[in-house]
Amino acid sequence: MSAAMTGSGREAIVNPRAATPVIETIGLGKVYMPGSEAEVVALHDVALRIGAGEFVAIMGPSGSGKSTLMNLIGCLDTPTSGQYLCDGVDVATLDAEQRAVLRAAKIGFVFQGFNLLNRLTALENVMMPLGYTATKLADRAQRARDAMAAVGLGERVSHRPSELSGGQQQRVAIARALINSPSLILADEPTGALDSRTGEEILALFKRLQSEGQTVVLITHDPQIAAHADRICVMRDGELHPAEVAA
Repeated sequence: MSAAMTGSGREAIVNPRAATPVIETIGLGKVYMPGSEAEVVALHDVALRIGAGEFVAIMGPSGSGKSTLMNLIGCLDTPTSGQYLCDGVDVATLDAEQRAVLRAAKIGFVFQGFNLLNRLTALENVMMPLGYTATKLADRAQRARDAMAAVGLGERVSHRPSELSGGQQQRVAIARALINSPSLILADEPTGALDSRTGEEILALFKRLQSEGQTVVLITHDPQIAAHADRICVMRDGELHPAEVAA
């Protein structure tokens, strides 16, 4: 893996093929309670570039800063310093409402806990992000059916989450993440609540989505999970470092 220099003098973790990055951070920093005795520097001078169609793992132990970085990449929080461009858009130029629109349009989230509503069917759960768009109800249902079929659950659309296995629930969550055709899938410990066999199936699904052109960023503490990615970055004490390229 090669590296390029940023204006800050630190090495940017990059893919040399990535001409138009889906993610680009330049000197990104995050400080909680700045200036106080309880000040915490969660991120320091992070430089990262991820191109379309990459599968990248960001790895690190608890407290390393990877969750803070995920929140910034996912437009759930704002940096204290530096710059973040999401699919070419400078997030710092957006207000809270505009960030929410960007998040809904360009980022699909997959979490360890699935975050499904049991009172809704799988299809209705997948349709939820479309409720914030002008998409007609009939079109929403068809798009949700297509997304369910894409993750291998086309025959489970009427089931509620409690009627599905853990792996099936995570597939529903992935279908929901795909519904708006986002530029980026951001998966935070997506196999943490699953047994190893089911976890392998979910990781294989991410690989298949990548082969179809989807960009996937996987947040994990587990080296064995990270090894499924094509490229690994490691968080240590709020700083991002390159790791060996996965096989």
